[in-house]
Amino acid sequence: MKTKDQVLTMGLRETLKTIMQKEIENLPETLKALEPKERINIVCKLMPYVFPKIETVHPTEGEPIQW
Repeated sequence: MKTKDQVLTMGLRETLKTIMQKEIENLPETLKALEPKERINIVCKLMPYVFPKIETVHPTEGEPIQW
């Protein structure tokens, strides 16, 4: 049986999901309305959600110590 808090949390998640879906659909128009500097700032903030994070690769990592 679900508790009152679980039902409230599920309802809140569904509401937030609906809001986010609408905002994503409106994103192109929202970005067009911004000044170029603001648009670049928003796009940069959204990039981590689209592209995987790049990790530093060291040339000796994973290589045997001696040949």
